[in-house]
Amino acid sequence: MDADDGPVNDLIALGLSRYEARVYLALVRRESYTAAEAAREADVPRQRIYDVLDGLVRRRLAVARPGRVATFSAVAPELATARLMTLQRESLDRLERVSAALTAALLPVWSDGRTHTDPLDYIEVLREPGAIAERFADIQEQAGRELLSFCKPPFVAPAANTEGIAVVRRLHRAGGRVRAVYTHDALDDAETLDNVRSFAEAGEEARFTAGLPLKLVIADASLVLCDMPDPVAGTGATTALYIEHPALAACLRLAFESVWQCAEPAAGARAAR
Repeated sequence: MDADDGPVNDLIALGLSRYEARVYLALVRRESYTAAEAAREADVPRQRIYDVLDGLVRRRLAVARPGRVATFSAVAPELATARLMTLQRESLDRLERVSAALTAALLPVWSDGRTHTDPLDYIEVLREPGAIAERFADIQEQAGRELLSFCKPPFVAPAANTEGIAVVRRLHRAGGRVRAVYTHDALDDAETLDNVRSFAEAGEEARFTAGLPLKLVIADASLVLCDMPDPVAGTGATTALYIEHPALAACLRLAFESVWQCAEPAAGARAAR
């Protein structure tokens, strides 16, 4: 480590740049230096030395002596450090005034912001299949009493959906209720039908109907996940909405009950076809 590293770092802490600190330490070693000599002694680029010396002179840490060749001398170290401390205190005073003014300006805005809520912050719009699948898993996990579903392909959960079956078992053991309405297509798909049977064994009540308007999940009459097929594009693209709104959930629950009453158990659905 260079012997000057400690003093250089101390002077930097007092507000000097690294070049200014190195040049001041060079100046204290001799009565005076020319700019070229100071640059060489301090190992500072020649193209920077005049700016550095001017900065020291402005801070009254060095004195310039005019002549055929100007020379520069350092002021006494105790005087230099005292002046640097004065500059630091003045800077701190300015920062305290700026801080106080900024606090006074921002505090009312911050206070107003505590009472402001986004009118739609209870709605989350989902377009990526992965994000929709995550929210589907979330709403199942959050269900504590009741889970209602309109189930129609394409399904976002894995075919086996072991996590969903675990949720059904949990709710069933706790005295809750899980009901799902499937379309008749499920009766023609062996994999889907096996999945329906697995859910039934876990405690889900299932019924079947010819068609469903959309995919829908309602948890505890407060959380809703539903898809919104694009009626114009005709590309099969779907936007899903995750909504935390008890009033809307209650309304959609009534719609579920209406469809549930008209739907049929598996045996009846097969006979009707």
